Amino acid sequence: MSTPAPEPEREQSASDIVGAALGGAARRAGLDPNESGATHKVVWSAIGGWRGILESVLPSLAFVILFTIRPEPLILPLGVSVGLAAVFTLVRLVQKSPPSAAIGGLVAAAAAAALALWTGRGEDNFVPGLITNAAYGTAMLVSALIGWSLIGLAVGFLMGEGTAWRGDRRKRRAFFWLGVAWAALFFARLAVQLPLYLAGDVTALGTLKLIMGLPLFAPLIAVTWLVVRALYPRASDAEAPAQS
Repeated sequence: MSTPAPEPEREQSASDIVGAALGGAARRAGLDPNESGATHKVVWSAIGGWRGILESVLPSLAFVILFTIRPEPLILPLGVSVGLAAVFTLVRLVQKSPPSAAIGGLVAAAAAAALALWTGRGEDNFVPGLITNAAYGTAMLVSALIGWSLIGLAVGFLMGEGTAWRGDRRKRRAFFWLGVAWAALFFARLAVQLPLYLAGDVTALGTLKLIMGLPLFAPLIAVTWLVVRALYPRASDAEAPAQS
C-alpha cells in the first residue's frame, strides 16, 4: 500500500506577505492588540519612549538650529545631524537594545545629508521625508479605496484571521476610514511642507516637520489602537462588565 503524497503547501499570496510584514513591524513597535495595556502605554511604546523621541527629534532640531544660525558651510549642520543619529545608533548597539529604529534614522539622515551636500541646497535635506510622505499617503489611500487597507492587513495578521476581516462589513468600514485618516496625515504634511521646500525656507520647513511629526503621529496611533481594540475585544474585556 503506497503512502499518500503530502499536500503541497499553500503559496503565500501578496496580501499574506504584506500583512505579515506590516504585522511584524507593528508587533515590534508594541502595537499588538492581543497584548494588554493602557492606550497611553501603547502609544508611548510605539514612539519608543524618551529615547525614541530624542532619536527622531534631535538630529532634525540640531540641523534647523545650526542652519538658521550659520547656513554656511552646509556640512556643519548636516554633519552634526548625522553625527547625532550615529551616536544614538552606537548607544543602542553597545546596550544591545533593538537598533532597527536608530539604524533607520541614521540611514535616512545620511542619505538626506548626502543629497543636500551634492546639490548644495539645505532644503534638499528634507527631500527624502517629502517622498516618504507622498509614498505612504498614496499607499494608505489606494489600499483603502480598493478594499485592501494596509491597516486591515496588519491587524488581520496580528489577530490570526488573515484577510477574513474583509468579509465583515463593520471591520472593512473601520479599516477603510483608518486608512483614509493615515493618508490624510501624510498628505497634510506634504501639502504644508512642499511649498516651503519650493520657497527654500529651510527654517520654517524644518520647524513644521518637527511639529507635524510626533505631535500628530501619537494621537493617530491612539485612535487606531482604540478602534482595533473595539473591533477585537479580548475575552477579559468582554467578561468585565458581566462580573461588575
